[in-house]
Amino acid sequence: MTTSQILMLAGVFVLILLAGFFAMAETSLTRVSRVKAMTMEEEGKRGASKVARLVEHPERFLNPVLLLVLMCHLVVATLVGVLAEQLFGALGVAVAVFFEVVVIFVLAESAPKTWAVQHTERAAILTAPLVSLITNLAPIRLLARALIGLSNLILPGKGLKQGPFVSEEELLATVDVATEDEVIEHDERRLIHSIIEFGDTVVREVMVPRPDMVSVEGKARVIDALEVAIAAGYSRLPGYDQGIDDIIGVVFLKDLVRADREGRGDEEVRNLVREAHFVPETKRVTELLKEMQLHKFHIALVVDEYGGTAGLVTLEDLIEELVGEIVDEFDVEEPAVEKLGDGQVRVNARMAIDEVNELLGADLPTGDWDSLGGLVFNLLGHVPTEGEAVEVDGHRLIAEKVQGRRIGRVRITKVGSPASASAE
Repeated sequence: MTTSQILMLAGVFVLILLAGFFAMAETSLTRVSRVKAMTMEEEGKRGASKVARLVEHPERFLNPVLLLVLMCHLVVATLVGVLAEQLFGALGVAVAVFFEVVVIFVLAESAPKTWAVQHTERAAILTAPLVSLITNLAPIRLLARALIGLSNLILPGKGLKQGPFVSEEELLATVDVATEDEVIEHDERRLIHSIIEFGDTVVREVMVPRPDMVSVEGKARVIDALEVAIAAGYSRLPGYDQGIDDIIGVVFLKDLVRADREGRGDEEVRNLVREAHFVPETKRVTELLKEMQLHKFHIALVVDEYGGTAGLVTLEDLIEELVGEIVDEFDVEEPAVEKLGDGQVRVNARMAIDEVNELLGADLPTGDWDSLGGLVFNLLGHVPTEGEAVEVDGHRLIAEKVQGRRIGRVRITKVGSPASASAE
């Protein structure tokens, strides 16, 4: 072999090692989550800080690493083809193909990636320093960015602005798998689901609707308002002037008691009201919770797009979205769900559609309504009478309790079941 052939052979050997190293880096660093990297760093493992910095922005190292792996493979293939042709002539093509398919695949792809899967943490810590150094080199970084930009020009929507990401569905699926593997408890799973759904919830979905509001007139006497508050079991009541759409403030039970003890029982409530906080019904509950914490208020009046009173929301309503129902000594416990047998379920008409879908494993439609009662109203197109039913998604929804123009309870049966036939 000539000197040039020996140099080409040495170059092939070095490039195969580099390709294997970068393949190991790609596999290990993409398998280490941000949480795992932070845990490694807190445990004081050497080199874990560089791993944490890399996995925090995977798009910054992944593209350069993939580019270097591709360059190594292409250069190796070229050198092997030239070298094989010089040494073996026409037979060199077959030798080169065999070498590139078998040797490169085993040594530069399969073996390093398998080892990285088996020893993810060790591989990540081992490769992180060099990967961090290479990704900070301006020529490599700019070349990778330029090539990605070129590929984005031919993609619909011009590609992605960001790198790899995790969707809510993937995160929830991970939590479910962790529950099945008994890594986390069922209660913890429920809380995680509630926290993620909490961010997508708006005030309209959790508020006490206008018909259920307990309020007092501004010109009412203190002793009368005190009786209303005690009977309802509420410590704060909205006060209105001309009507429920004309809220003048919020009266506190402790202010009513103090005024009564001071002999001002005949004084008008309007003199005791405090400032009311108004929020639109489309406001996200996460933002409202922050405002309640910042400005230290526990109740807010919800207004619709026309400025009318749509309902009210309390701090307890928001917390219940996270931890479930909180029942105190004043709450009248009426079960939200009653299983009646034969596949029948009786639920409160105010139950949210997504909760009903989760309960039944159904796919009831969503729209401008938030509750099961709203769905029944929309499907019927009129105020139902007690016992009137409608079918949707293979389920029969029966308005079992109707008070005035309002649905109180809905009985749900599967279409075609014995219970559904008897209901007909």
